[in-house]
Amino acid sequence: MSFGTLLEAFLLGLLEGFTEFLPVSSTGHILLAGHFLGFESEGKVFEVVIQLGAILALLVVYFRRFFDVLITLPTSPRSRNFVFGILIAFLPAAVIGAFAHGFIKSVLFETPALICIMLILGGIVLVWVDTLKVKPVHTDAMAFPPLLALKIGFIQCLAMIPGVSRSGSTIVGGLLLGASKPAAAEFSFFLALPTMTGAFAYDLYKNRDALNADDMTIIAVGFIAAFIAALAVVRGLIAFVSRHGFAPFGWWRIGVGGVGLVALALVG
Repeated sequence: MSFGTLLEAFLLGLLEGFTEFLPVSSTGHILLAGHFLGFESEGKVFEVVIQLGAILALLVVYFRRFFDVLITLPTSPRSRNFVFGILIAFLPAAVIGAFAHGFIKSVLFETPALICIMLILGGIVLVWVDTLKVKPVHTDAMAFPPLLALKIGFIQCLAMIPGVSRSGSTIVGGLLLGASKPAAAEFSFFLALPTMTGAFAYDLYKNRDALNADDMTIIAVGFIAAFIAALAVVRGLIAFVSRHGFAPFGWWRIGVGGVGLVALALVG
């Protein structure tokens, strides 16, 4: 294991942390970056497991909120509604992800051109959604009706295609289903906790026999970098979205996807 490999792992971890909660597809970004850097990880475990660093950042920032929900769960209908909504929104990804895991990792994760195309298409959707003048019906992420949460959960499954973006699909889905921008973004944050933790645990279990000490060191470096970067993003994203909307992320996606297609055509 060389210093260069550790440096690549650190940079990819930073990229993961900065992009995980933005609607730009963190997986798409690190897969493309890894492709052009020549970075390889056993079973693409690195790209999935370092997402847990971003989840830890989410727990740190929202610790008080999570704690309040837990201690009021026995007595508060609002807290129970929130937890139930997150759980049923998580179920579609849990079931479909388990069945499609092999195809996702061996085919979709290995197709850079598809990632670029999905980045561009997702960017166009974000720019379009930002022009809609839809009056929100749901402004509190903790009060989403269970059916709304389930619908967002099914929409989240689109993000199994790298380049789509988990946060992007859930936020756009929430907006189109009547949620306000801050509420849609916040629900996406909370839904990330079971979704990404489940993906981490399942992926680590499936590849438990293939990882060695060097792999674990590389993953640890990426994990720490992702945690540091995600802390900054989580703290400011909802305020940014409230002021500027999602169009800036849409144009970013279009630019990255376009540059990626040109680079693939030139260097493969």
